[in-house]
Amino acid sequence: MQVKRFVPQASALLLAASAVLAVAGCGGSDDALDTACAVTSAGASVVVGSGLPGDPAAPEPASGYRTGYKPVHAKNYMVVTANPLASKAGCDVLKAGGSAADAAVAVQMVLGLVEPQSSGLGGGAFMLYYDAKAKTVQSYDGRETAPATATENYLRWIDDTTDQTTPKPSARASGRAIGVPGAVRMIDLAHKDHGKLPWKDLFAPGIKHATDGFAISGRMAAAIAGARTNFLRDAEATATYLNTDLTAKPLGTLLKIPAYAETLTSLASDGANALYTGAIAQAIVAKTGVTASAADGSAITPGKLTLADLAGYQAKKREPICTTYRAYWVCGMPPPSSGGITVASALGVLENFNLGLYKPTALDLEGGQPQVLGVHLVSEAERLAYADRDKYIADTDFVPLPGGTPDTMLNKTYMRSRADLVRFSASLGTAVAGNLGPTAFGIDRTPESGTSHMTIVDKDGSVLVMTTTVESGFGSYHMTRGFILNNQLTDFSAAPTDATGAPIANRLQPGKRPRSSMAPTLVFKIAADGMKGDFVMGTGSPGGSTIIQYVIKTVVGVLDWGLDAQQATSMVDFGAANSPTTNVGGEHPNVIVANNGAGDPLVIGLRAMGHTVSVAAQSSGIGTVIRVQSNGKPALQGGADPRREGLVLGDTFTP
Repeated sequence: MQVKRFVPQASALLLAASAVLAVAGCGGSDDALDTACAVTSAGASVVVGSGLPGDPAAPEPASGYRTGYKPVHAKNYMVVTANPLASKAGCDVLKAGGSAADAAVAVQMVLGLVEPQSSGLGGGAFMLYYDAKAKTVQSYDGRETAPATATENYLRWIDDTTDQTTPKPSARASGRAIGVPGAVRMIDLAHKDHGKLPWKDLFAPGIKHATDGFAISGRMAAAIAGARTNFLRDAEATATYLNTDLTAKPLGTLLKIPAYAETLTSLASDGANALYTGAIAQAIVAKTGVTASAADGSAITPGKLTLADLAGYQAKKREPICTTYRAYWVCGMPPPSSGGITVASALGVLENFNLGLYKPTALDLEGGQPQVLGVHLVSEAERLAYADRDKYIADTDFVPLPGGTPDTMLNKTYMRSRADLVRFSASLGTAVAGNLGPTAFGIDRTPESGTSHMTIVDKDGSVLVMTTTVESGFGSYHMTRGFILNNQLTDFSAAPTDATGAPIANRLQPGKRPRSSMAPTLVFKIAADGMKGDFVMGTGSPGGSTIIQYVIKTVVGVLDWGLDAQQATSMVDFGAANSPTTNVGGEHPNVIVANNGAGDPLVIGLRAMGHTVSVAAQSSGIGTVIRVQSNGKPALQGGADPRREGLVLGDTFTP
């Protein structure tokens, strides 16, 4: 492994470059005493994106796991994202006095360029924001919506009456998968509430990288190669991501996307409305309505998205899901994300067990070796939580939760009854959902994928956790104005009922938002008055429906097992949805994957308890910040997932 991949382990990250600090009009400084937003390696400061030796943005082949990451410490502000250039953009905004909301704008605009397979302007997002001055937590819903003319069979059939065949070439790659993008409108709403710096000044990093070019990273190169055949149907995607001979642009290619720069310039000058009205909106509608492949003229089923759908889109503020867990408040996203309730449900079950007895052994930088009983209890709690999720959770603007409140699914009495179903000697296999309401909903296990995550703490102590996505890798493969359009509607159940005829809560309906598993999470101490006290932790991850497992693993790692931010993030990814299969991430160096894990003590122990164990590699992208004490003073400690290309930056120091 090359030394430069150890950059995120550095105990101090030094000296931000003044070039990007112009984003906030503050000039910046190249003075050696300025200790923020750059990386130190072998005694020399390295600016992210400089191309110099040690630059963490220097492209390298994608890796399943990079060992040796150490926690990063900061005094006042910190940002963790899935890409070094995005972390640099956000950190420079924080250094310039911007809020966490300001930084999120800059981060998302860069992520949509350098990690387009995961998120972007054409996708959606969920955000939790802790306002340190007001001591309030607000959730923001930027989930995509279905077109007003969509039917329950929109993804299943080309036409309800005349052509009951699957959309071409597939539901995902057709226009039917594309929902009204919500991320930009949501970020705009949060910026209006919490921004300090002018909106127009937050787009400079994205515009610069799109204009001057950036080197294609390992993960992006692998994603382009995987999407090559699908790109051929779209002329803009072909021209952007493929060479003239139609091969995939490889690792290290300098990629410029002038159309993306033009779109960002429009957003900077005209605000979020530029995406939802006018020329950009018209381009989105036109691309959604494409009927034939650019390569061979083969049929593409068009979507029914209209200018009215875009103009009418609203990001929403919703009440976060906040429940107590031991000595903490844990807050997450409400529906249409299932993440907050499902994380809270699993923790509510686990609260009935002394998990501290089962902390990882042989503790090292990678989070040690999880114990069999620890993984068993967490996985069983998740099975029970997913069982309720799969049956009851959908967009509550259309389908209310049982009893009309999250408390029906999360109250301590019900959680105790669910915990009573857990056995220490054997796995449940597949759990049964609780009987929580008169509506006999069918079960929906529609898979999800894709996504990126950011965790940001600003100088005021405000915290933003945001998970952002285009759904599958490169979304619907439809591209316009320099950005990829989502395939988020495939998160709906394609069929409106189950085999028995029971309605699916997460069925597609006009204007509805598909269920998600995104789980940006905030943790606080319980104050003396029982209310939310000091900020403890912010975390989240990409990973589709396994996001819930990644977040629970990380929260338990910190709160129950005393791991630091990096150890909890790096620790073996483990857990279960509601099936007999339990995941044990085989990409991790502390898992023995030979012979399907037959020689691994954790795998052996779980299989002896009836778990069907998968040691397939996991692809979390966890970004964690926790509040710690350093020499008697409060400090921030951050960890970036070694399974991706993430980076922690801030006004860092050696504790």
